[in-house]
Amino acid sequence: MAMDWETFKKNFPNLAREIEENICSMKLGFENSPKSGRHYVPKFRGYNPNVIDFIRRCDTELQALEIVDYLEKRNELPHEEAERIRVLLKEKGVRFFGSKKESGWYFKEDPHFSRR
Repeated sequence: MAMDWETFKKNFPNLAREIEENICSMKLGFENSPKSGRHYVPKFRGYNPNVIDFIRRCDTELQALEIVDYLEKRNELPHEEAERIRVLLKEKGVRFFGSKKESGWYFKEDPHFSRR
């Protein structure tokens, strides 16, 4: 939506004043600018979930076993590791691998992470 500056000032007088006076009434916890020399790097940038991350999303042992089978079939999990995980699932259960990662877990772990 394009808008000329006068219309913007009329519709958003406080924001326009802050922009004109180069002030900000809200603190963000860090300054993300070249001048500050500091910038935010997302905690999970470039992170690829592994088999344990997927297992922690499961509710049941059967779901976890399906994940292990799938990753092994796609050659994303070596057979020996898949077998070790299957044994642990049967002996210790799905929560042995960690607490359940609910929906939105990554956003809660990194509050600055954008949901774009």
